[in-house]
Amino acid sequence: MKYPIGIQSFDRIIEDGYVYVDKTDMIYDLTHEGGIYFLSRPRRFGKSLLVSTLKNYYLGRKDLFKGLAIDGMEKEWNVYPVFHVDFNGGNFTNAGELEQKLNFCLSEWEHLYDMPVRQNELGYGDRFVEILRTAHAKTGRRAVVLIDEYDKPILDVLDMSRELEDRHRNVLKAFYSVFKGADAHLQFVLLTGVTKFSQVSVFSGFNQPKDISMDARYETLCGITQDELERYFSSPISDLAVEYQCTPDEMRQRLRRQYDGYHFSKRMTGVYNPFSLLNALDSLSVDDYWFRSGTPTYLIRLLAHFNENMNELTGKYYAMEEFIDYKADVERPLPMIYQSGYLTIKDYNMRHNTFLLDFPNDEVKKGFLTMIASSYLQPRERLNGWIFDVIDAMEAGEADSLRTLFTSFLSSIPYTMRRKDNEAERERYFQYTFYLIMRLISVYTVYTEKVQSQGRVDCVVETPQYVYIFEFKLDGTADEALSQIEDKGYAREYESDSRRVFKIGASFSSETGTISDWKVQD
Repeated sequence: MKYPIGIQSFDRIIEDGYVYVDKTDMIYDLTHEGGIYFLSRPRRFGKSLLVSTLKNYYLGRKDLFKGLAIDGMEKEWNVYPVFHVDFNGGNFTNAGELEQKLNFCLSEWEHLYDMPVRQNELGYGDRFVEILRTAHAKTGRRAVVLIDEYDKPILDVLDMSRELEDRHRNVLKAFYSVFKGADAHLQFVLLTGVTKFSQVSVFSGFNQPKDISMDARYETLCGITQDELERYFSSPISDLAVEYQCTPDEMRQRLRRQYDGYHFSKRMTGVYNPFSLLNALDSLSVDDYWFRSGTPTYLIRLLAHFNENMNELTGKYYAMEEFIDYKADVERPLPMIYQSGYLTIKDYNMRHNTFLLDFPNDEVKKGFLTMIASSYLQPRERLNGWIFDVIDAMEAGEADSLRTLFTSFLSSIPYTMRRKDNEAERERYFQYTFYLIMRLISVYTVYTEKVQSQGRVDCVVETPQYVYIFEFKLDGTADEALSQIEDKGYAREYESDSRRVFKIGASFSSETGTISDWKVQD
């Protein structure tokens, strides 16, 4: 099986025999509704392939769609004038790059339809309107406009250059004004991107595109569902299972934990990250492909002055407007974190019309929290090596050696990072530090702030052979922490469990920034 890794051209995938997960039934439905649409999905999630598929469909290339769902649905295969703008390749931190890109596209289209190049006469929007009007008149068919990664010229400079940000917004506003002036000449429009700038003036002056990002009908338009995984990749999963010396069912569960978990509507259909999944099947190795491919620089810049902690954002219910709408002049990173794919919907409360947000899968959780922990704590000790040592100790049931590991790691955090001016901030730092540490080691089942009938236990880690119940105290004693575990009955639910249970009481000193007292009971 040939995997189209890094290939975003639909015609190349079909002509060269790469595997293609058929989405053309949804494409047929979408295109026959008509209109102007916007679709938000994380990076490397198949948006460019979707645009390429639409382009070939509207160019009437029936031969490419033979045997696909749309082959039995479409009867006419009309050829439309298609105008495709791809902002993926540009580096818009360079002043003038956006204008150069648009002028090149418009000039090419003007030449295509034997029109004079009117760069010095008309603005971007007016030039594009004239092109669309001419194309309609010459072909007898309304035009199709496909814009891939429409927001990249703004994201590239977001929180970096306010001057360029405003300049790009104004240029794009002029260009996108075409959707109002050329309405009579448009058959179909799709804009893809990561973020939805619904409250930014990019689209002012005409009706907003219809946002189908959370439309249940198109929730699986990009990405791979469990059903598609079983239908297309059963044999490679078996090969991967042989490589990992497990059963195919066990490998399916591992792939699900690692790459599944995205949800894009109230229907809650699970979607796999296609980039990571295809890489794993091709390489016969379950690794962190998507996160390793790079964190968007705009997100790193926003998080640099982000005052909320991830444990205060995740695992909570939000109204849709709190994480969908992005307002570029307000430093609210939750929408950016969600839309970039680092958080996803995990539950829907119909009564309150709110959505639970959390990490989609193990790959994203581990990668994102490692990045956050490195930035927040700035330890001198190498983070990944320390995580592996903790996991090995837990796997071996070496509860006492965990004290040495925790003490050495906490001691490696610079004093300037843990220095807090008041008791509330010291408590917040202490809680967040242990939240990050415990979430980082969650190759096993980890519960932080786990709610039980008698209270809320700080942390429970479950491995195949052992259960670790942690209670941490700030400037207290290990005996106080152990007493709370006993008094609240935190271990009670594991009484019939065959695994060995360790109860660990630990005290964290705000003065030294590390473990001051540690006791283990089992």
